[in-house]
Amino acid sequence: MQGSPEKLGEYRFTISVTDNSRPALAVQREYTLNVVAAMLMQWKTPAHVTGNRIEGSVEVSNTTPDDFDFTFIVLAVNESGRATAIGYQRFPLKKGTTDFEIPFGETVAHGYYVVHVDGVGEVAEKNQIHRARLQTPVPLQVVVGP
Repeated sequence: MQGSPEKLGEYRFTISVTDNSRPALAVQREYTLNVVAAMLMQWKTPAHVTGNRIEGSVEVSNTTPDDFDFTFIVLAVNESGRATAIGYQRFPLKKGTTDFEIPFGETVAHGYYVVHVDGVGEVAEKNQIHRARLQTPVPLQVVVGP
């Protein structure tokens, strides 16, 4: 099998079957399995600094047959560990939703910030929780204060 279990994507594999008859009969078939995340969250506009604001947007998708009770929170954490909420929403994320854009942004004090974006989709009837997380690869510097 090609690919790795940690990564989502396309997996191709071959199944071979041989019986014990004389002469032996054999069958071989190739299959492709497409693996899709139940909930996917990706940057639409990566978090960035505009003046004294940190802003951006993400796209979220629900590929399951169930509606989610979806909670979205964005925190900007400065160099001393102080977290500032710069985005929060809670709403039903309908089944089959793809690339739904959620903007965020807020004015923050000067400093260096790592932005954490968390999405949690709950299907209470099935006792299921789906999670996704994004983070800026490097701290963002806000030079001017509010």
